[in-house]
Formats: sequence, C-alpha cells, structure tokens
Amino acid sequence: MRVLFAILLLASCAPMAIYRDVEAPISSKALFDPARYIGVWHEVARYPVPFEKDCARATAEYGLRDNGTLSVLNICRNADGSERSRINGSAEVVGPGRLVVRFDGVPFVAADYWVLWVDEGYRTAVVGAPNGKSGWILNRDPEIPADRLRAARDVLGFNGYDLSQLMEVSP
Repeated sequence: MRVLFAILLLASCAPMAIYRDVEAPISSKALFDPARYIGVWHEVARYPVPFEKDCARATAEYGLRDNGTLSVLNICRNADGSERSRINGSAEVVGPGRLVVRFDGVPFVAADYWVLWVDEGYRTAVVGAPNGKSGWILNRDPEIPADRLRAARDVLGFNGYDLSQLMEVSP
C-alpha cells in the first residue's frame, strides 16, 4: 500500500499530458443520476495517465453513501485479470454530472471528473476532465458493443479530445 501511495503522490506532482483542446467547450451530462451510476464499471479505453501506467485493465466501483457522496474503489489489474493494486476514495457530486474525487491517503489532491455522457441504460459512460489530463470510456461489461464504443468516441471528440491518443483496453 505504501508503494501505491508513493506512486500516486509522485504521479500527482509529475507533469501530465493534456489530451483535449482546453479551449474547446466541454459539457457534463445534465440529467446525471448518481443512483444509477453506482456499481462496477470496466475501463474499455483511456488516455495514458501515470497512475495507470502498468494497468492492463481497471475497474471503478461506485457506491452510494448515507451522506450523499459516492464511495469509489479503483482496482488496477494485470493482463491475466489478477489484482495489481487498489485504492479507495470518495466522490462528491458538485453539479450535474460533475464529480470531485479524492482518494484515501493522497493529501491535497482532488480531481474533477465529469461524466460527459451515459447511454440511456447506464451501460456505457464517458468520463473526462476539464483540464484534459484524463479521460475514460467505461462499460458495465468488459466488452463493449461497437455502436456504443463509436458513440463514446464521438462524445470525446465533440468535447475536444484527441482520439488518436485514446488507448483501447483488451477485455
């Protein structure tokens, strides 16, 4: 756990690439429903970020807390699916589709994660950051249908993201 903390701390200090045109408009999902967002999400595509450097696959699990915030559990996995590392945190909904995420043991670091799009069935989601330093396509299952992947990529492009740098993750 200390190694994970050190990696996250160093990653938060290291300069990160910017994957979107920060001058382009970005919008979060106006009708975001946190209660429908809870559960496990599988990462199917991402922009490279230092804290996921050695992750072959990752999941994010959200839960609803009594105080209205969301619990967050991120698990990084090896290519064979075995767990590599995990970190707990919390997310506060600060606007429609706008979350501020904090991870346990990582002081002074909060990240703006905006839910840019979720399909009507809450099966696929696109999450990004206004500063353009991160972005993910998440799906309830490890495999995503081609039409929803296309739609998710279109959402990233519409919000100013450079699609040539998006990494798809194998199930």
